[in-house]
Amino acid sequence: MMPNPPNILLITSDQQHYDTLGVTNPHIRTPALDGLAAQGVRFDRAYCSNPTCSPSRASIITGLYPAWHHCWTIGVKLPEDVPTVGEIFQREGYLTALIGKAHLQPTRSAEGSESIETPEKLRDLDFWRTFHGPFYGFEHLEMTRGHTDEYMAGAHYAIWMEEKGLANWRDYFRKWPRVEGEKPRRHKWDLPEEFHYTPWTAERTIAQIERARRERRPFFIWSSFHDPHPSYLVPEPWDTMYDPADVPYPKHTPGEFDRMPPHFALTQEAHPDFSEYRETFGAHGFHSHLVDEKLMRKNIAVYYGMVSLMDKCIGRILDALERLGAADDTLVLFTTDHGHFLGQHGLVAKPAFHYEDMLRTPMLVRWRGRVPAGEVSSALQSQVDFAPTFLSACGLPVPGLMQGVDQLPVWTGAADRARDHVIVENRHEPTTVHLRTYIDDRYKITVYRDRPWGEIFDLQADPGELVNLWDAPEAAALKTQLLHRFVLAELRREPTRMPRVSGA
Repeated sequence: MMPNPPNILLITSDQQHYDTLGVTNPHIRTPALDGLAAQGVRFDRAYCSNPTCSPSRASIITGLYPAWHHCWTIGVKLPEDVPTVGEIFQREGYLTALIGKAHLQPTRSAEGSESIETPEKLRDLDFWRTFHGPFYGFEHLEMTRGHTDEYMAGAHYAIWMEEKGLANWRDYFRKWPRVEGEKPRRHKWDLPEEFHYTPWTAERTIAQIERARRERRPFFIWSSFHDPHPSYLVPEPWDTMYDPADVPYPKHTPGEFDRMPPHFALTQEAHPDFSEYRETFGAHGFHSHLVDEKLMRKNIAVYYGMVSLMDKCIGRILDALERLGAADDTLVLFTTDHGHFLGQHGLVAKPAFHYEDMLRTPMLVRWRGRVPAGEVSSALQSQVDFAPTFLSACGLPVPGLMQGVDQLPVWTGAADRARDHVIVENRHEPTTVHLRTYIDDRYKITVYRDRPWGEIFDLQADPGELVNLWDAPEAAALKTQLLHRFVLAELRREPTRMPRVSGA
């Protein structure tokens, strides 16, 4: 490791559309993130490894694709024996901490494998008063689960609310065990902002930065925010910060699903039959996506408010870095786990449909003196690249097990690109919802396991992804080329945990 190695601050949101930053969208205000972009590089071609929470989060800390780290969808535990980047940093003397949302374990325990992210365990505050890790390479953990008023609230966040004087915090969340017929709150949350989990995440992140400075240790901290994941709910005044009449309102384009796989068109029916796509626990988005315009506009406005509240709290963290004299020594990366539909293509939330809205992520990198300021890069980025690049930035070797590439030369402006494609997985067995997507500088191709259909988009000529070229006669040669590139990319991403050192 290099002398005086940098700190690593990873800040993530949850399910944030790539175009919800003030620097790209004049309808939303995110001054802290805009400032981060002005002091670093914004990457406009960053992609998730899987458009669901657990797999993408696991890829960030392992440098592995879901098919290799084995947390292949939500409700699947990241095996605790899978190596993580935090373990390497710990061995090198780093303070490692995860603050906020983990979602690396399911809400139920499997036989022979306990999960600490079940509703029962989250409400066992005596357990959380004494447990702060270790957890997947993080020596210090402060977490909770759920979003907005979901019944999953608990753990360290609940203890914090009680310590701040909100003894009746349970009244602001849905009941556990569940109460039949209980409805979630909508848009305006009666929980005061001071007790919201977004300020909690910022406050506790700052506490760990302060601890690292006191102990004179470099740090690797993951500040993991829960918003703007639906439901669309936020405390005042953020619920009315944006006028629903003024927000962008994307719509379905008539005819755009005519060339798409059959399940796309079903989303525009009031009562679609998705029985062919069912599995025991369901796949995201296989339901009607028809939403009244008035309601959808309000949802978007509140979603923007959730982002702006988060931005305010990220600003507090960035200010703390300055106050503590750590800003110049810290590589800061902001991103999200995956995207979100706000009406694009007539879709909402996170269905398993691989449009750019779902796969692309906002991504900002700042490292003063190393990363150029105020630049925008179209170099392809993948979540599996983060762990190896963090190690490279600290002068540490990258294990052969990791599948990502070292993006440090790209982040620092020494190279234009480090990869020529990205791959996105999405698996929901046992259904037809098992797909993979290959994306290069211009084209995107999606294949479905055991199905004849697929998708090809020319992102240069058709950035709105309205014309699927999969069955187009004029694109037959292109289809062959892309399928060949896809196969080669699959071969290339095999990890090499152990090098060959002998002929036999």
